[in-house]
Amino acid sequence: MSTKDFIEKDYYKVLGVPKDATDAEIKKAYRKLARENHPDANKGNVKAEERFKEISEANDILGDTKKRKEYDEARALFGNGGFRPGPGAAGGGTFNFDLGDLFGGGAQGGGQGAGGFGGGIGDVFGGLFNRGTAGGGTRTQPRRGQDIESEVTLSFTEAIEGATVPLRMSSQAPCKACSGTGDKNGTPRVCPTCVGTGQVSRGSGGGFSLTDPCPDCKGRGLIAEHPCDVCKGSGRAKSSRTMQVRIPAGVSDGQRIRLRGKGTPGERGGPAGDLYVVVHVKDHSVFGRKGDNLTVTVPVTYAEAALGGEVRVPTLGGPPVTLKLPAGTPNGRTMRARGKGAVRKDGTRGDLLVTVEVSVPKDLTGKAREALEAYREATADEDPRAELFEAAKGA
Repeated sequence: MSTKDFIEKDYYKVLGVPKDATDAEIKKAYRKLARENHPDANKGNVKAEERFKEISEANDILGDTKKRKEYDEARALFGNGGFRPGPGAAGGGTFNFDLGDLFGGGAQGGGQGAGGFGGGIGDVFGGLFNRGTAGGGTRTQPRRGQDIESEVTLSFTEAIEGATVPLRMSSQAPCKACSGTGDKNGTPRVCPTCVGTGQVSRGSGGGFSLTDPCPDCKGRGLIAEHPCDVCKGSGRAKSSRTMQVRIPAGVSDGQRIRLRGKGTPGERGGPAGDLYVVVHVKDHSVFGRKGDNLTVTVPVTYAEAALGGEVRVPTLGGPPVTLKLPAGTPNGRTMRARGKGAVRKDGTRGDLLVTVEVSVPKDLTGKAREALEAYREATADEDPRAELFEAAKGA
């Protein structure tokens, strides 16, 4: 990402949240938008795919406390197209300076630069824009590895209880043939265009410059005199590996899990990127799910519903529980078995919601039929639909 993009993109607007939004509000907004624009739910929709990438990029910045702080500081300082001088600055206009000097560590000679700012500003933003100096000179910078995304499909039980699954990943890693240098002899030279920084400055009006990845070295800071036959001088080659990934208990269908440092390895000592795993969950033949609660429909006889009794109910992965059915229980009533649901983030469990379904026998013979005929005769004067007709007349 270029400095210009970082400053000009309004990630709060992308997620539709105010600038003072809490971490929880940002997370909620991201999840909602990610579900709506996920490529799996918008097959062939290029706009939705681009929107999903934009949403993910915004979440990567605002969802990380450190990155969000740096982003807010940068936007406050440069977000309106110019650097506002403090009290006492001559002319009251914008300063004429190069951001490369500011982010590179301050004015030369250890003194203060324009407007009375010293090297402290470079310390604040040096890490943000991946610039740095050593002893007043330039040096090649570590590069963070790219983030990668994968998908995994779990059974219903695995999603509730958690599971360790193998993931075979294909990503870019340091080329083994040239040890990641890009040069077949292992002796790349510092890029003369960016002098090893991997970035170049360009004027954007308003009296200051912005930085972009160097077009000659593609942001690496190095150029191979004798390009490696395998990686063609990039220093990166396709690599496949299998990882055992732990999926936490209680994940839901469509959830996106972030595993820090499990993405593409970095360059020159830089940290690895992150791995994002999108979880898909298969349906269960008996159980359903509502948030942290599991659901199940249990058939009961007419006699059990009318007279009451005790009903055994299956649970997911555990022994059955016995629920007391009150006399006169109507069809569709839902009861609750506490602590038999999905695992929450704090380790506690939701509940099992048990819906009663009165089972009507298809064939009645012998004593059962005689008993029901006797019941019908005994209740012949009762009309359960009387109130319905009365209400229909008054409507």
